[in-house]
Amino acid sequence: MLLPLAIATALAACSKKDESAPAAEAPALTLDESRLPPVNRFQVADLDETKQACHDFAGYANGKWLDANPVPGDRTSWGAFEMLDERSTAIQQQLAEQAGADASATGVKKIVGDLWATGMDEAKINAQGIQPLAAELAAIDALADKDAIAEYLRSRAAKGGNFLFGFGPEADFQNPDMNIAYVSQGGLGLPDSKYYTDADKQDIRDKYVAHIARILELSGVDAAAAQEQAKQVMAFETRLAKASKSREDLTRDVSLFYNPVSLADADALTPNFPWSKFFESQGVAAPEMFSLAIPDFHKEVDKALADTDAAVWKAYLRFHTVDGAAPYLSDEFVQENFNFHSATLRGQKEMKPRWKRVLATINGQAGEALGQMYVQVAFPPESKAKMEALVANLGEALKARIQNLEWMSEETKAKALDKQAAFTTKIGYPDKWRSWDGLETGRDSYIGNVLAAREFNYRWELGKIGKPVDKSEWGMPPQMVNAYYNPLSNEIAFPAAILQPPFFDPEATDEMNYGGIGAVIGHEMTHGYDDQGSRFGPTGKFENWWTEADAKGFAARTAKLIEQFNGYTTADGQKVNGRLTLGENIADLGGLATAYDAMKKATEGQPDPMTDGLTRDQRFFLNWATVWRRNFTPEELKQRIATDEHAPSQFRAIGAPSNLPAFAAAFKCEAGAPMARQGDAQVVIW
Repeated sequence: MLLPLAIATALAACSKKDESAPAAEAPALTLDESRLPPVNRFQVADLDETKQACHDFAGYANGKWLDANPVPGDRTSWGAFEMLDERSTAIQQQLAEQAGADASATGVKKIVGDLWATGMDEAKINAQGIQPLAAELAAIDALADKDAIAEYLRSRAAKGGNFLFGFGPEADFQNPDMNIAYVSQGGLGLPDSKYYTDADKQDIRDKYVAHIARILELSGVDAAAAQEQAKQVMAFETRLAKASKSREDLTRDVSLFYNPVSLADADALTPNFPWSKFFESQGVAAPEMFSLAIPDFHKEVDKALADTDAAVWKAYLRFHTVDGAAPYLSDEFVQENFNFHSATLRGQKEMKPRWKRVLATINGQAGEALGQMYVQVAFPPESKAKMEALVANLGEALKARIQNLEWMSEETKAKALDKQAAFTTKIGYPDKWRSWDGLETGRDSYIGNVLAAREFNYRWELGKIGKPVDKSEWGMPPQMVNAYYNPLSNEIAFPAAILQPPFFDPEATDEMNYGGIGAVIGHEMTHGYDDQGSRFGPTGKFENWWTEADAKGFAARTAKLIEQFNGYTTADGQKVNGRLTLGENIADLGGLATAYDAMKKATEGQPDPMTDGLTRDQRFFLNWATVWRRNFTPEELKQRIATDEHAPSQFRAIGAPSNLPAFAAAFKCEAGAPMARQGDAQVVIW
């Protein structure tokens, strides 16, 4: 998706064929539970009694576990999410092995099997070297002028290989039942535009130039020429970066994505790259209107077509073509890709084994196909039923919280309640699976299968433009450990893989499920009322449903939450960005408060079991903290501080509960304790 807000984490035209989910495959898929890693549950033995819950709740709840569970060499972070991801990946491995061994497989099993078999054939991949890219690199070498470059950009995009800007469908902000075309910025090889200018990123920039040179050299460019071209590519990307919006800008102002223009006006904006010709080249009917987001970026690209030497363009295009394909090429390309993108940028010590890398590719190119197999063996029906009850209870609790808000007028409350009543929920997996008819894969070439799937998915996406939004589609596959809220459809979704401990356990007590998946449900619901989600109405339309006074009151309260998170500093001295992380922090605060209310309602009249000497309320908050136990490599943490709209996990463990009187009461916190915010320091929003 083009909009980061459309997939708010916890914590593409082919005809469609309706199939009830999950669909049966023959021969039947099997799962050996003994090969799966364990899940991560809260254990009372994890508690560090040398620390006080009211002063260092994260250390009290998670310190011992974190000390005993360093980041594995092939990871850059390790915690509850990653442990569930390992379990999901182990399930996927068994399914892919079975698909790869079935030479007569059809449908999704054939697609998964072909990607798996060719991806695991390391000898064939190494023998092919860079030969699979020979025709593409020859086309780049032949570019002579701006017209040829523009035509190449169009033809490459038509194959699903456009890295210069994003292009695809999304619901119209003003008519969310219809898809229109959106164009976004792109073209950068570093994680964010600020990486090209911030003083503390100079070391990364130097290493990126070396990486560009190495990739160019591996592709066949003379070493001395590669070094000179790398400097030119870096200068070119820096130019694009200065015309780009930062991740923080895009995250905190969703309106930047919606800039409706006519084709005529767009052509006038970028005469060297006419959009009318681009739409025609993609096989998309000329629209009356589309969204050309970040117009200054596209104006800069247009200028670059006119004033930048073709040799620089060719170096830029060659580098990104090879760099993007490197994970699917021979070992020297894979190693260089790892050296920069994983080791340098994220601090990963070891490359993941090939089977994990191939599964990541399958998830990227045919995730729902693999998901169709996953739910046959890994999602019991009783989990869906219990989740539906939890969602209903959280909905009622959120409704009550809105009704009881002291700071909001009745007029705005009525609109907020309309939005809550219009929420739709997706649990586990799609009610119907997308069709893969027309995707041809085989056992000859790994990168050939990847490129075929990429083009197929791109064509499938483009087929949505100008069509009604299919509300049955999911934004994540079932095997992904995550959840999301989509403001343009006002929906929340919980893939099957997250519905395991510590988030969800059908056999667990209420406080554990409400402190885990309950808070995640509340988090996703509250995204509908965060600083960006609150700009969309109950039908998904981008509209203002706030009175002026209530909007000011909301802004004042969110400003206090920004201030709270600006005050958090990591152990190595990095400051959390309260503005970048605002949406997730609002969702955490509202979600945890709502889940607590729902838990109290669900257990009303029941005696407190006092499990392991802990009260029900204490266990609720401790399972919340368990969800957010996570270690990071120093490099990963630095990148997340700079680019991630989620605060580092240790601050999510403490940020929301420190504002809830129920936490202070549960742990008997004295006035003035860090986890017992009071007065102006306490943040109350939803």
